[in-house]
Amino acid sequence: MLRNYSNSRTLGDNIRLGTLTAFTAGTINIASLLIFLSFTSNVTGHYAIFAAEISKGNWSQVAVVGLWIFLFFFGGFVSNFIVITFNKKSKYFAHSMPLVLEIACLLFVGIYGQFYYRKTLEETEYLVALMLFATGLQNGLTASISNFSVKTTHLTGTTTDLGILFSMFTKKEFRKNGELVARAKLLMSIMVSYVLGAVFSGLTYYYLEFRVFYVISVCLLVVIGYDAYKIHIRHFHTGYRYSKIYKKPNLIAYLYDKIHGVPEIKAPAGQKKRKLVFNE
Repeated sequence: MLRNYSNSRTLGDNIRLGTLTAFTAGTINIASLLIFLSFTSNVTGHYAIFAAEISKGNWSQVAVVGLWIFLFFFGGFVSNFIVITFNKKSKYFAHSMPLVLEIACLLFVGIYGQFYYRKTLEETEYLVALMLFATGLQNGLTASISNFSVKTTHLTGTTTDLGILFSMFTKKEFRKNGELVARAKLLMSIMVSYVLGAVFSGLTYYYLEFRVFYVISVCLLVVIGYDAYKIHIRHFHTGYRYSKIYKKPNLIAYLYDKIHGVPEIKAPAGQKKRKLVFNE
């Protein structure tokens, strides 16, 4: 889900990433609505509030809502900055770090809300701001690594694109277009997952309250752990070489070679061939 980048990603990569992150976005949005009476997975409504407060001359609220919008923007900025800065060194590290930061933000909201939250206006504004930064991180990551194919924190564009695609599918020539069908499958999976996440949050919040953010963090850990499994565990049972993943030797690569041995290579005349460990 996280290793592949831009056009090298498959439909399966995007669907897996889209469904899991859309589920968490739906869960976050409803949880924040029930707790803070504010949406935090998108800023469309906040722009309207921002404009309304400017027209009223309520400058303190203009500053607060403006900060919320900026933090969503800044989350996307930070996410893509990490991707483009560290992508050449390690795609997995570059693509997982924004999710690690998002998990840290959500865990803070969950722990603070469960043990310290006194329902003051100032606390609410700060926690909403932190959640908007977290969802900005998620949206920036999914859009960045999927070449803008996957955006999971809001459904406005998704619904618009599906409307266009379904109108095109009324013509036989478009129904046979594999790219359009694949795009429709991706968008449908994102929409369904977002709604399921929202329903899950609504049904469980009254039992879990702020602990719902721990559940969301676990879902994001699944996204991170899936690729960690692919890289660090699955290859111990295959012939895939760690030298194809890492440019520099590390402990995992060393252990892999100790267990599986080093493949034989043709050596220059007068030199011995390297042998597999288990052949000695």
